[in-house]
Amino acid sequence: MSLHGTYDDDNLFAKILRGEIPSVKVYEDADVLAFMDIFPQTRGHVLVVPKNVRARNFLELPAARVAPLMERVHKLAIATEKALKPDGLTVTQFNGEDAGQTIFHLHFHIIPRYAGQRLAGHSHGQKADIAELEAIAKEIAAAL
Repeated sequence: MSLHGTYDDDNLFAKILRGEIPSVKVYEDADVLAFMDIFPQTRGHVLVVPKNVRARNFLELPAARVAPLMERVHKLAIATEKALKPDGLTVTQFNGEDAGQTIFHLHFHIIPRYAGQRLAGHSHGQKADIAELEAIAKEIAAAL
C-alpha cells in the first residue's frame, strides 16, 4: 500500500483494538494499547497502537494525539529496558509499504536488542510461544 490511502477498518490492529482478535497485553489506557508482537524480531518486542483513531500511519495522526502517544511509547520503552535489561533498544515506526509498513494502522515497535543476536526480519513468520509472551508481558507491566 502506498503512503496515502483509505483506512481499512478490518486491518489486524483495528480487530485487536475491538477485541475481535486476542492479544497479549502489556499496557492499556484510554489512548493506547500495547501488546506483544506474536512474530517478535527479538525477545520482548512490543507494539504500541493508538486507540480511537483511524490513522494508517504517523502522518495521518491528528497533532493533538502525538504527545499522548509518544508519552506512552516513552513510558513503555523505559519499562521494557528496566524489565528485560537488553544491551540496546530500537524504537521504530514505518510509514507506507515502501518504508516497511505491513499493517496499516499506526503503530510503534519497541524492540530490545541483545549483543550478538541478529534481528529476525520484519514479518518473518516465526510465531512466538504465547505462554512465553505472557510471561514477558508481565515482566514489562511490572516495570511500569
